Amino acid sequence: MSQQPLYDKIHELKSYNSLSKHEQLVQGIINAIDAEIIQKDDKLPSINQMVAELGFARKTIVKAYEELKDRGIVESKKLKGYFVVSEETQQVLKVALILYAFHMFQEDFYNTFRERLGPNIQLDVFFHHNNPEIFETILGNIDKKYGMYVVAPIQSKLIQDRLKQIAPEKLLIVDRYLSLGERYSFITQEFENTTFDSLEQLKPELQQFEEVVLFYRSDADYPKGILKGFERFAEAHNFKARVVPRYDEGALEKGKAYIFISDTSLFRFLKDVQQNKFVLGKDVGIIAHNDSPVKEIIAGGITTISADFKQMATLAANAVNNRTPIQEVLSSTLIQRNSL
Repeated sequence: MSQQPLYDKIHELKSYNSLSKHEQLVQGIINAIDAEIIQKDDKLPSINQMVAELGFARKTIVKAYEELKDRGIVESKKLKGYFVVSEETQQVLKVALILYAFHMFQEDFYNTFRERLGPNIQLDVFFHHNNPEIFETILGNIDKKYGMYVVAPIQSKLIQDRLKQIAPEKLLIVDRYLSLGERYSFITQEFENTTFDSLEQLKPELQQFEEVVLFYRSDADYPKGILKGFERFAEAHNFKARVVPRYDEGALEKGKAYIFISDTSLFRFLKDVQQNKFVLGKDVGIIAHNDSPVKEIIAGGITTISADFKQMATLAANAVNNRTPIQEVLSSTLIQRNSL
């Protein structure tokens, strides 16, 4: 295919003094796509060909192609060159959102994030399920294909090193903190002090129960800070406390307060409460992490310790839209309801 019609579209913009050379190239390629001169899957001229035809510096061509890649309009294929992959030329950015799983609270994050991003940004969502191999596969498949990566990370050195391969201006860490260096952005939760302080506030309610039980799996994506905050509280006030990995059906005991991180375990527990005709807040107590509309209404209301995921999503969307760095740790809120 002759590239001359594409070159003509770029040359047409040389008389516009308001456009830089890299902007002329970006807009010229967009105009060529809109005019159907080049279409999806067509190969663009190589950087050397563009330099020879336009007389622009090599770094100018690279900058233009990188911007088109960030928008999701162009992709580079190793040893093959640059190709048009989208004809949505009004698209200003292509964003990858990598989350743990589609829990209810992460659904709140996703919906708010999607809404706040606006219509001209492509958003693709992926789930790693706290599995390093899945995480690595996702990153391998989407490497250099997105202009922005918004990631809820796994707490591991391997993942830490892998994420450092992404340019700081293209990466935003959300939900769980992972130290990547002072140039990287994050909007994350703090777990240890939040858990300790919330249990301190609930101390009068917890004292009516003979034991406090935390369901915590060390092999799951549970934040270590929750466990540390719980242990600090129990030791500080000499509470009878116990940590067990999961709630097994039928293990409900009267006179105890239970703390849940997993919604699956929580709902299994509530089923046993109903079958035993126990009264929440009197016969047994419940505290859950990560608030949701369901926890507000189920069983008369569940007491929760939770970050505001809509606020987190709004801050994340603003950072992406404005391309501004951010480093913020969000405090969680104790929401007291009838379960304790």
